[in-house]
Amino acid sequence: MKTQIKKFRKELKMTQEELAEAVDVTRQTIIALEQGRYNPSLVLAYNVTKTLKRKSIEEVFILEEI
Repeated sequence: MKTQIKKFRKELKMTQEELAEAVDVTRQTIIALEQGRYNPSLVLAYNVTKTLKRKSIEEVFILEEI
């Protein structure tokens, strides 16, 4: 899954550590999300979206067709 987490995080001048703390995960989880190596739960996707001040999950997480 591709994401725009890094782009939106940088727009907010937020570090990976700050985002991780805000959504209660490790920095390694944020790294994995940004690199598309980890598919988040719906709750985590929602929390990341809200923390990045976006209106919809689809703005942040880009579902790839199989």
